[in-house]
Amino acid sequence: MDAILGLIEEASRWLKTKGKDQWAEPWPNRVERDARIRNGLVNRKTVIVRHGDTAVATVTMAKWHNPKVWVRGSYTADLAEPAVYLHRLITARKYAGHGLGESLINWAEKYAYARYGAQRTRIDVWTKNTDLHRYYRNLGFKPCGRCPDPHYPSGALFERPIVPGRSMPLPK
Repeated sequence: MDAILGLIEEASRWLKTKGKDQWAEPWPNRVERDARIRNGLVNRKTVIVRHGDTAVATVTMAKWHNPKVWVRGSYTADLAEPAVYLHRLITARKYAGHGLGESLINWAEKYAYARYGAQRTRIDVWTKNTDLHRYYRNLGFKPCGRCPDPHYPSGALFERPIVPGRSMPLPK
């Protein structure tokens, strides 16, 4: 729990220097955010990448979409198709820029494909962080909708097909 909260806090501080409000405040509040993080850990849906004793990246994977985010009529994706939904993909700043985030996405895809035949990777992205939208587009994700709740901060919806055998580059 402390490792993930530390990664979130570090990312929040860095994003603030870039004029972004992502993770500036726990959403919708600290108790509910922490409960989601704890739930991901307890249910073994969260992966933490470590370099020695240091947490350097994390991602949480889910087999199902959040119906409060992926609201019928607000997306073009076929939600009947098996998918992996990624949440809280974070890389420590010291390790950023070396392909670790992409490697973690590719790993999650391979895991979900092997485990339950996932055909797509979906993610809800911070609505106002267009730099992050560009990052996912560069990785082959396509915009596929918007969460209709104007208060939900990660309302930009993206997906990409899982390509079995997609190379998983090693971090530089």
